[in-house]
Amino acid sequence: MNYQAVLINVSLLWLLTTPHEFAHAWVATMLGDDTPRREGRLTLNPLAHVDWLGTTILPALTSLLGAGLMGWGKPVNTNPSQLRWGLKGLALVALAGPASNVVLAVLLAGIAVLAAAFSPAAALYCVRGVRLSLYLAIFNLLPVPPLDGSKLLLAAKVPYFIYAELSRFGFVLLIVALSVTGLGGWMYTWSVDAAGRIFQVFR
Repeated sequence: MNYQAVLINVSLLWLLTTPHEFAHAWVATMLGDDTPRREGRLTLNPLAHVDWLGTTILPALTSLLGAGLMGWGKPVNTNPSQLRWGLKGLALVALAGPASNVVLAVLLAGIAVLAAAFSPAAALYCVRGVRLSLYLAIFNLLPVPPLDGSKLLLAAKVPYFIYAELSRFGFVLLIVALSVTGLGGWMYTWSVDAAGRIFQVFR
């Protein structure tokens, strides 16, 4: 029962989910879709973006039991028919989330470097945030619904029936891929390597 992991992982997931979902909402709004604004998603208030099951309860349980970290934020609804450039605009909205995670990773790395001298605990928290933020960026680019990368399939005009079939089994495919293959380990290695390169820039 790792209660410390629960506090760290859940708080980090809240911290990283908020700008991710806000980025989706902001880009969609800039491209002419007022759906996120009408639904109250054009805000940095975490309560607007967390899914209580996916952002709190499930990650708390998996962290408590030492089963890694699993979770998600509340999806931002968009209307492609209102977006400038249509499906290309939808792709930009989708990419905004992972891009925000990369930006946040850089910011957290800077804070970690500054905090190292007077608060090693805070620095280590930020280092973990850098790695997790990059992991989320990579993970969300997988072309499997409901992840952000799946919207790139629509933008690439993959036949919709294929997308619909993937949507039916997307969650199961992700669980199987992460459990049976080395995909999760590869993504973790990539995120650690990318984090190391970011810290090299600050040094």
